[in-house]
Amino acid sequence: MRAGSVAEDSSSQVGDLPYACRGRSLVESELMFKGLEHTAIASPDPERLAQWYVEHLGFVVNFRYDRNVFVKAPNGAMLEIIPSEGERAPQKLKDPGLRHLAIGVDDFDAAYKTLLSQGVQFLGEPFNLQGNRLVFFTDCDGNYVHLVRRETPLP
Repeated sequence: MRAGSVAEDSSSQVGDLPYACRGRSLVESELMFKGLEHTAIASPDPERLAQWYVEHLGFVVNFRYDRNVFVKAPNGAMLEIIPSEGERAPQKLKDPGLRHLAIGVDDFDAAYKTLLSQGVQFLGEPFNLQGNRLVFFTDCDGNYVHLVRRETPLP
C-alpha cells in the first residue's frame, strides 16, 4: 500500500475510520478541512463574557442566536460563547483538555499595561521562553488566557 492511503481491502482498518474518510487518501481527506472555524466557551452569562472580550481584547460581536454570542478577534479568530449548565469544576493550567487561549500581540508591554489598568487578574509576572514574551491571566469567567509576543512566528 502506498504511503498516505487508506487500506480499502482491510475491513478492520476501514471500519475504525470515520465514515467520511473511508476509501480516500489522507491527502484528499485533509483538503476538505479548512481549519478551526471557531472555539466554543460555555459561560453562565454569555453576553457578559462576550463583552469582556470586546472591552479587554478588542474583539467584536459578529453574530448572535438564541443565547449564543460569536465574538471575532482582529485577526479573524472566533469564539462562540454558549450558555453553560451546572457548576465549573476546579481547574489547573495543565489539567487534560483545552488549557488556554493565546492572544498574539505586537507590543507586549503596552498590551500588558493596558490589561493591568483594566484590572485583569494575572496568574504571575510576564516571562521569556525561547525568545517569546508570555503572561497568563483569566477572563471574567476564569478561563485561562495568555498574551504572547513571538520573536519568530510559528511555521
